[in-house]
Amino acid sequence: MGAYVSPQQILPDKSMSINHSHTLCIAPMMDWTDRHCRSFHRVLTSRALAYTEMLTTGAILHGDRQRLLGFDGGEHPVALQLGGSDPVDLATAARIGEDFGYDEINLNVGCPSDRVQNGRFGACLMREPELVADCMAAIAAAVDIRATVKCRLGVDEQLADDSLFRLVDLCAAAGVHVFIVHARKAWLSGLSPKDNRDIPPLDYELVYRLKRERPALTIVINGGVASLAAARTHLARGVDGVMLGRAAYHEPALLGEVDRLMFDAPSDDVTPFEAVERYLPYVRDQIARGTRLPAMTRHMLGLMHGRPGARAWRRALTVESIRPGVGAEVIAQALEGVRDAASRTLERQAA
Repeated sequence: MGAYVSPQQILPDKSMSINHSHTLCIAPMMDWTDRHCRSFHRVLTSRALAYTEMLTTGAILHGDRQRLLGFDGGEHPVALQLGGSDPVDLATAARIGEDFGYDEINLNVGCPSDRVQNGRFGACLMREPELVADCMAAIAAAVDIRATVKCRLGVDEQLADDSLFRLVDLCAAAGVHVFIVHARKAWLSGLSPKDNRDIPPLDYELVYRLKRERPALTIVINGGVASLAAARTHLARGVDGVMLGRAAYHEPALLGEVDRLMFDAPSDDVTPFEAVERYLPYVRDQIARGTRLPAMTRHMLGLMHGRPGARAWRRALTVESIRPGVGAEVIAQALEGVRDAASRTLERQAA
């Protein structure tokens, strides 16, 4: 029935750290890439590198760590993204993340929201590359797993060439070798976080140039990548990896082709129907632990995008899943509805 691994079978310690590739990554997305989302994506692809939502050092140091950091062993490989700017706090949070079993620690130097700026982390740190390098040196010294940076090209009036290369060079000197670059600048005044995802122009060429001129570094390109075909085009230009964001979330079925198309794995693609069957054991286990069904079904809404019955699928997962006392049968019934719609479509086409 699937790839689900019970949390009781997992011992989250440093031995859980595994080698992983950045060829195809699923972006950290606030309010989206929680543990249920990552477990769902994992039934579609065993190879893509998953990222947590950004977690601040303050939350990790003072909050409910099990709630914030706990995850299922079936999610590997998975990276923990941190937000912060104090090297000591980041080092401590990184050690905690490593002890929980994460495969990588990533520092957010790209989020442009006001809340993040007020906390002196995220994209505003593009203005303080020396501080970022100090933070990365502290993280790298604190853990045995990989320490990486996710950044923008620059912010506001910075010259992207100067800001990006200076940040990368200083962090590389501190021992960091993997950089995920969102190929846009961020405007910290005048644009909302949503607008910052779309309005600043993409400059893929600058990221390609970064890889050409720093060939020893692993460079992952991010921003505006809408398909696996586009991802393969980026790889052909020389970068080491591609990070997908909204495309992976809103049309997760494309992840079922990742292992074959992006990693040359000798495996069949995972269909949306197979993905649901694989995910159902996880859903049932989580419901038994007290997790509400909508916490999981909300990540599945786009799975049937473009297929007959997609609208009914979304309705069932949004309306039926909130009824008191319902369980995984809602998903199973919605799946049968999609199968029936597909059969009726084939019958009409054959008539």
